[in-house]
Amino acid sequence: MLGGMPKRPAPPLSRTRRVTLAGAFGFTRLIVELGVLSSFAFSLALFVAAIAQAYVTIRAALGDLGEAHTTKTLIVAAVEQADTLLVGVALLIISFGLQALFVGRVQNVPRWLHIDSFDDLKQKLIGIVIVALSVNFFSVALEWKGGTDILVYGAAIAAVILAVGAYSVILTRLGHRPDAPDDQHAEP
Repeated sequence: MLGGMPKRPAPPLSRTRRVTLAGAFGFTRLIVELGVLSSFAFSLALFVAAIAQAYVTIRAALGDLGEAHTTKTLIVAAVEQADTLLVGVALLIISFGLQALFVGRVQNVPRWLHIDSFDDLKQKLIGIVIVALSVNFFSVALEWKGGTDILVYGAAIAAVILAVGAYSVILTRLGHRPDAPDDQHAEP
């Protein structure tokens, strides 16, 4: 009761209004499914691009194996490929997560890829973002020619990692742990 007035039950929705709401929710699921498919397509495209780039780079390096510049070229290409693959994995996790949350769980995926809530999806993505940023900085550091510009770049990446890490800690402290069963979120 609010202000002494009894709470009245909401009147039942008319059939027309129920059909309209069901159609709107159905359309929302379709939009989310299109987002799932586009994220999955970008993920696959990045994996294929990484494989193709590895092939081209290794093929070009075969004639010059053993030379210092070739080794450095291969190291830089390998780190950049890892960065591309990490972004592809992040998109794949987004795809599986949105599918599980809005449409239905995908079968035959590893347990660690099961997404049960938005907080679960956020935690998984936070880890990948931090690793991807670190790999990206490593790639830039490998090609660094000297100067102080790398300090600004490193400080910017460190600030983002600290902010994302703090957000993750706050989520965990609020009880939104992806590994906790739903009944552990309830207060006694």
